[in-house]
Amino acid sequence: MEFGLMQLWDGGWIGAILRGACVTIAVGVASMIIGLILGTICGLIKWRRILGLSQVVDFYTSVVRGVPELLIIYLLFFGSIEFVKNLATAFGFADFADAGYPFFITVVAISAISGAYSTEVVRGALAAIPKGHIEAALALGLPSRRIFARIIAPQMLRIAFPGINNVWQTTIKDTALVSVVGLQELMRTAFIGAGSTRSPLIFYAIAAVVYLMITLISQIGFNKVEAVISQRKRA
Repeated sequence: MEFGLMQLWDGGWIGAILRGACVTIAVGVASMIIGLILGTICGLIKWRRILGLSQVVDFYTSVVRGVPELLIIYLLFFGSIEFVKNLATAFGFADFADAGYPFFITVVAISAISGAYSTEVVRGALAAIPKGHIEAALALGLPSRRIFARIIAPQMLRIAFPGINNVWQTTIKDTALVSVVGLQELMRTAFIGAGSTRSPLIFYAIAAVVYLMITLISQIGFNKVEAVISQRKRA
């Protein structure tokens, strides 16, 4: 008998796919938040050309953007899993290494990737701010914190927002790569379902639709926020 939609429901695969999608979203959101914080700090360092730190940031962004994302995940996971297992076992937390560590290292890896691209987005946005705005604020004697909060940050956010949207879309797609470490997110769930039922077309097609729904819904949200930012600029 061919595997169909009824078997998909009766076998509990719909619930498994939804749980996998939730894990994908959780990894994506956590990685995006951490990556955006990291990218903002690194972008400011590159923009201000802080001696020593700028070179470190340049090295970080060059390495991460120059190495395939999958290889970064491999290096971070397989380069640390044995040490973490031994350490967790010694302190009686062996279950963490088996259950929690894949999620942790996944967020670390995707955050590092997201942060590298966010760095360039933030740096480019800061570089696009007219220097005259900052010079006028300095001429008025405004303190540095107020200049950043009232002049630099709002313009940076407005200019960087489309780029941040692109980083988010890429981050969600990058979460599919972490299936190699055993984290049961959407892609891993589809892989398991395809192997168990021998119906890969159904499961991979469903995974594609779910990824598309996530990106389309988030795109709608980004568009609404961008419209609000544009209205405030005109006001």
